[in-house]
Amino acid sequence: MTASARLAVDIGGTFTDIALEWPHEGVLERHTAKVLTTPSAPEQGVMDGIARCLTETGLKPESIAIVIHGTTLATNALIERKGATTALITTEGFRDVLALGNESRYDQYDLNIVLPEPLVPRWLRLPVPERLNAQGAVLKPLDEAAVRALLPVLEAEKVESLAIGFLHAFVNPGHEQRARDIIAAARPDLPISISSEVSPEMREWERFSTTVANAYVQPLMARYLRRLEEGLKQGGFACPLFLILSGGGLTSVETACRFPIRLVESGPAGGAIFAAHVARQCGLEKVFSYDMGGTTAKVCMIDHFTPQTSRSFEVARVGRFKKGSGLPLRIPVIEMVEIGAGGGSIAHLDVLGRIAVGPESAGADPGPACYARGGTEPAVTDANLVLGRYDPEKFAGGRLALDASRAEAALASRIGEPLGLAPDMAALGVVEMVDENMANAGRVHAIESGKGFEDRTLIAFGGGGPVHGTRVAEKCGITRIVVPTGAGVGSAIGFLRAPVAYEVVRSLYQRFASFDLAAVNALLASMQAEARAVVAEGAAGRPTRETRIGYMRYVGQGHEIPVPLPTHLLTEADVAAIRAEYDAAYTRFYDRPVPGSDVEILSFAVVVATEPEPVDAVTPVEPISGARPIRHQKIRDTATGIVADVPVYDRLALPRGVQLAGPAVIAEDETSTMVGTGWTARIDGLSYIVMEKF
Repeated sequence: MTASARLAVDIGGTFTDIALEWPHEGVLERHTAKVLTTPSAPEQGVMDGIARCLTETGLKPESIAIVIHGTTLATNALIERKGATTALITTEGFRDVLALGNESRYDQYDLNIVLPEPLVPRWLRLPVPERLNAQGAVLKPLDEAAVRALLPVLEAEKVESLAIGFLHAFVNPGHEQRARDIIAAARPDLPISISSEVSPEMREWERFSTTVANAYVQPLMARYLRRLEEGLKQGGFACPLFLILSGGGLTSVETACRFPIRLVESGPAGGAIFAAHVARQCGLEKVFSYDMGGTTAKVCMIDHFTPQTSRSFEVARVGRFKKGSGLPLRIPVIEMVEIGAGGGSIAHLDVLGRIAVGPESAGADPGPACYARGGTEPAVTDANLVLGRYDPEKFAGGRLALDASRAEAALASRIGEPLGLAPDMAALGVVEMVDENMANAGRVHAIESGKGFEDRTLIAFGGGGPVHGTRVAEKCGITRIVVPTGAGVGSAIGFLRAPVAYEVVRSLYQRFASFDLAAVNALLASMQAEARAVVAEGAAGRPTRETRIGYMRYVGQGHEIPVPLPTHLLTEADVAAIRAEYDAAYTRFYDRPVPGSDVEILSFAVVVATEPEPVDAVTPVEPISGARPIRHQKIRDTATGIVADVPVYDRLALPRGVQLAGPAVIAEDETSTMVGTGWTARIDGLSYIVMEKF
């Protein structure tokens, strides 16, 4: 049998999503499934979901050509502090960099401010004599005897993973590499992460923090990925396994095991790729991606079919949604805002007696009260069920029956009775609050990005996105929504659209007034070779493209902006053109340039990626009417509070071109789309739901 099917798996906090695609008679067929995540053994939920998909489609393991996987395991380990016992070997005099950070405070006026605790306690931050200057020249040779003297300490403290971070190692990695070799010779079983490989950029706090985080999750992720590999092998799969990176590319298991920190946002990245693919299909230049799952909601700006990206990220924030209150990670990521507003997010009353939602989640075990698995706290899913938005017998394709009486009881005891509200009005308050939280996150993200919602289309997906989409759109001032097919497992489908890609970032300080062409060209060539080597592992001969970026600022400024660079060997003429491009980019960001000031380049990035798959244009369809509902159910409108008999339509039964008016529900196995009052919906040529406000 020819292996031609492709399988994607996304592990979320509540559900594990599976998407399977295969060619059949010239058409790409797709089958999807949702199963509850198994937190104690995540690979079990993966294998259960894969087995279900294969059974339901009749496909065999040998027909699968590739498995693509994204997981929140690394993120959860960092948030819950459940990683390995980790030590850090660092330059003498700099053991407290992790604790000092950059001395900024995320809340200037909080006298009792709580800062994130370093992943490595002070007694495991081990200094050794060595020193390089900013140009990488050796000021003090590495004391190899001091490195060897740390071996008994590592043994006595039962250290499971080691990070090495020396000052200025991003310029000259020699000391880090030698220290690694010394430790590895005596402890070949000990995973070692060095900062010159994990995050070779200036700013030692971010570099050390990223390296330590990589070491902290490395044993956990390596064990999990090897177990999953073995499980697939025993299940008869002979195909390669690839991981989705936080920046949106695919990479091999080997690279993922070396740099698991690059997986922290792998699931949300798949959602952004999915939304970008839908935008390309529909020709939508400006998109607001809205992905609401079981534990969190993610929003992302997408322009010209490309999600926003960043080189920095925070994880495990101690201040809710407060920038600067988490552990800094210097990795390539798709830039988005993620908040605790998913189907499992728990509703409660705050100290002022107001309804609040999240960030705590009921997860998959025990789950919302309506799951009847032991949960007693009201969650967003409970509120949607009480409002009539879900059919309790058809939830998750009918495989997870919901108990409405438990949902009502939880809402009554925790929200309704203290506020003197009936359960359905308590549910209305919960849903309205979570919608406002998500809309507010979107507004903040737009402002921070220097963008607005004018002319944007909201692409709603995830298990909860289509249910809440119209209300969130109304709050953001958006009048057009697209709900793609397979929306309930959008991130998993996004994995199937991801390119094989890898980004390499290096620091090399340059000024345009003294630009060293030879040094820059040599650096870019080595970065290109490294990125191409990683991509070649999974590209399978597919054509690739390269992108180069320089991160620049005016001399004396504190933050850089990205500027595209030519992909050929740079010449003097290119240097002048790049400087002009910087001034233009700075003007777009800050309205005007700074005449007479020199510009410095701090870092360079090279991205090699396979070319995106071609997309078919949307086939125009003639509008038709006459959609037949499968039933009616009473639903309370969250905007008006009015209860009405609302028609419910089966999405699979709606033909292309059909139009209907809200309020209505379009139901499918993995989600439901709520067509709000004042909205119309039609099925376009791709079978996508397109809603517009009239």
